Amino acid sequence: MIWTSTGCWGSFWPCGITPGNRGKRSLETICLVLAYKIKYPNNFFLLRGNHECASINRIYGFYDECKRRYNIKLWKTFTDCFNCLPIAALVEGTIFCTHGGLSPDLADLRQLREIDRPLDVPDHGLVCDLLWSDPDEDITGWGENDRGVSYTFGGDVVRNFLKKHDCSLIVRAHQVVEDGYAFFQKRKLVTLFSAPNYCGEFDNAGGAMIVSENLTCSFSILPPKSKFKGLKSSKKNSKT
Repeated sequence: MIWTSTGCWGSFWPCGITPGNRGKRSLETICLVLAYKIKYPNNFFLLRGNHECASINRIYGFYDECKRRYNIKLWKTFTDCFNCLPIAALVEGTIFCTHGGLSPDLADLRQLREIDRPLDVPDHGLVCDLLWSDPDEDITGWGENDRGVSYTFGGDVVRNFLKKHDCSLIVRAHQVVEDGYAFFQKRKLVTLFSAPNYCGEFDNAGGAMIVSENLTCSFSILPPKSKFKGLKSSKKNSKT
């Protein structure tokens, strides 16, 4: 997940590749992301995703790409980089951002500042949940996650979190959504997914969220290839 000082959030890049793996040009993608961070260190911010983890991207292609095109040492260097990425962010004290979702272990936002880095992603606990959990309209409280890791959480968990921590919105990624973004629980949470035609297997649009100075949220949409001909990216507004 990427945040710029212009107020634009995106979960992935429009080429359909995640920074950590899943795509033929993952190396170019992560190098571009890091180059922006170096060039604009105070204007460009990155959050870690669940695939910025050695045990995951070793399986899903990034390890193989590094090994095929360069060497394993390069993959290990990127792993060291991923282990230093922050897990969550709070925009203007009111918009909570993380890749996956919430955690039953998150009682105080100050816990996030106490996470020691570099850090490999554990199999359970706070960091794991922030990267792996998912919202679920059909449950109350916490539920079992079909991914086999972390939890799902209901609308009551979202409402309680926002009230307790005086936040207005949760922004997360982690799931392909058809229109590039999807709201949950009466616009209390939004899922962003910025890669259209994800992995060449989905007919989804890509979306990015723009936050104005008065915290009005709008969405820039990049249509999938099947709908792109003759179209320009669209923009929709939503106040939070």
